[in-house]
Amino acid sequence: MNSYGSFPGARPRRLRTTPAMRRMVAETRLHPADLILPAFVREGITEPVPIQAMPGVVQHTRDTLRKAAAEAVEAGVSGIMLFGVPEDEKKDAAGTAGTDPDGILQVAIRDVRAEVGDELVIMSDLCLDEYTDHGHCGVLDADGRVDNDATLERYAEMAQVQADAGVHVVGPSGMMDGQVGVVRDALDTIGKEDVSILAYTAKYSSAFYGPFREAVGSSLRGDRKTYQQDPANLRESLRELALDLEEGADMVMVKPAGPYLDVVAKVAESVDVPVAAYQISGEYSMVEAAAEKGWIDRDRAIFETLTGIRRAGAQMILTYWATEVAQKLSAARV
Repeated sequence: MNSYGSFPGARPRRLRTTPAMRRMVAETRLHPADLILPAFVREGITEPVPIQAMPGVVQHTRDTLRKAAAEAVEAGVSGIMLFGVPEDEKKDAAGTAGTDPDGILQVAIRDVRAEVGDELVIMSDLCLDEYTDHGHCGVLDADGRVDNDATLERYAEMAQVQADAGVHVVGPSGMMDGQVGVVRDALDTIGKEDVSILAYTAKYSSAFYGPFREAVGSSLRGDRKTYQQDPANLRESLRELALDLEEGADMVMVKPAGPYLDVVAKVAESVDVPVAAYQISGEYSMVEAAAEKGWIDRDRAIFETLTGIRRAGAQMILTYWATEVAQKLSAARV
């Protein structure tokens, strides 16, 4: 006589017999509201510019960005994360285009806010790397090193001009010590207490950022290993997490997503604030490239990667497939 729960009495395959059965017992579900669309807007162009390393993704004009935002709303996507790409001649050592009220990112925030209002959570990348001629996320000292505290002063200015432009959420992504607290104080000082902070809590120094460099026209010289996290470390992320929460983060993020699902899971277990994960450019491009070669089923791979991120504990996923996936999810429910 077999004990309860052993074969042949226990047959887990009974719950996998049909699509309807599998759907009914699924432990993790994707929903359009889980998704956030990262989008690039480039100054001085009249037509969208395809990003060669990211098939299907473009640097938007102001007009096409507005259309992309409206399309995201229609699909049920929750948010859009905006990255500005200034003209090369406007880059300088201090990244002044990033704090110009008429800089491309601030203009884009106003454009999207005018187009969709509060129907989409408008988020902004709060970092200097797109605007500096050296490509680093902060200002440099006399020895060419990123000066943490001088950079924080620039972040405070960026937060204020982005808030004035109408952003709902700022995303300080430079991994400077103290950035969340400084940004929170800067926002509160100008009466923008309602603007939320999505902290890039665990942003790893990753090889998977490669295609993003093209997307933002990066001028980076050297690397970012002195401020982005070492891929070997997990406990360090939990220390960063505690600091960000103490400084006032409303939401926290792990970036990249796929190679760091253990970090996503640990962070999600540790906090009572929303957790985001960013499926970055290299993750996107690997799937697209393999699918183009016919080596994998593109749609299945996309949904599998996103489900894995969601299963690990991320409530919000930044992904370049956000609108496409949201449309397919909505169609499947009709």
